[in-house]
Amino acid sequence: MKKGIIICIALWSITSTLWAQKFIGTEPLATTYSIVAFDEETGEMGVAVQSHWFSVGALVSWGEAGVGVIATQSLVNPSFGPDGLALLKKGHTPEEVVKELISKDEGQAFRQLAILDSEGRVAVHTGDKCIAAAGHLKGDGYSVQANMMVGDAVWLLMDKVMQSSKGEPLAERLLLAMEAAEVIGGDIRGKQSAAMLIVRPKATGKPWVDRRLDLRVEDHTTPVKELRRLVQLHQAYEYMNQGDLAIEKGNVEAANDAYGAAETLFPKNLEMQYWHAIALANAGELETALPIFHTIFLQDPNWRTLTARLVPNGILQVDEESLKQIINQ
Repeated sequence: MKKGIIICIALWSITSTLWAQKFIGTEPLATTYSIVAFDEETGEMGVAVQSHWFSVGALVSWGEAGVGVIATQSLVNPSFGPDGLALLKKGHTPEEVVKELISKDEGQAFRQLAILDSEGRVAVHTGDKCIAAAGHLKGDGYSVQANMMVGDAVWLLMDKVMQSSKGEPLAERLLLAMEAAEVIGGDIRGKQSAAMLIVRPKATGKPWVDRRLDLRVEDHTTPVKELRRLVQLHQAYEYMNQGDLAIEKGNVEAANDAYGAAETLFPKNLEMQYWHAIALANAGELETALPIFHTIFLQDPNWRTLTARLVPNGILQVDEESLKQIINQ
């Protein structure tokens, strides 16, 4: 009898070890914290993530305009991303999608999965074998989830920040929640990469338009801080685009406001200043543009060389005399 018990225990031990190794050995160990969230004002949906793992965004964050966003983490099952989006497109609720995906996954105990749809509905799963501290909280149009944290205070504070930041732009809410996670300790191993994806409420069929924001910090000593810098840079270039559109419509005042907003965010960015000057010159505002060209050329003469090359293809639309004035700055 004792021999039989010992054999059974040994077999169970071997089976358990092999089963665990199956997932630990073949699935990416992207233990992490993340947020999925819905913007009530714009209808945009976002997912943000940070981990002590290289290029975490490539594994964890998924999204499609007009459909939803997904965070699949812990021992990551990357198929949850595309498969989950496909099920949402068929009309399934996030709750139904989580149930469908998890029920068919032998590694469900090791998985953490959050799904948010275009109506702001959320469903989350945290397997009971996710590495502690692990857990999640759902709120109105968002969820925060984490595993292998220093403690459960991480997602508790993230949840509080998501509540208190309601009304802020979606990217800012996601950043604030991530920064809160870092303040409270975050990933017990430290930090390495971060990502943020925001998709539009409706699909246009043009992925480059449908992805409102898609940024990744693949490997960095302070990835969340770097992600904030990239989000600000993204916003600055959005202002630049607004300035270009205003110039096209002949609204120089609006263009200057937009360009000014961009340059306020990144005052040392010569390229922003340069295209501002080019746009002003094209709009006939040469006197306003010349001091900007002068400042740029003093710092880097290559921009002076580039300027003459923009005339033949019509990017800089000035006469020969005006070009001389610019080049001589």
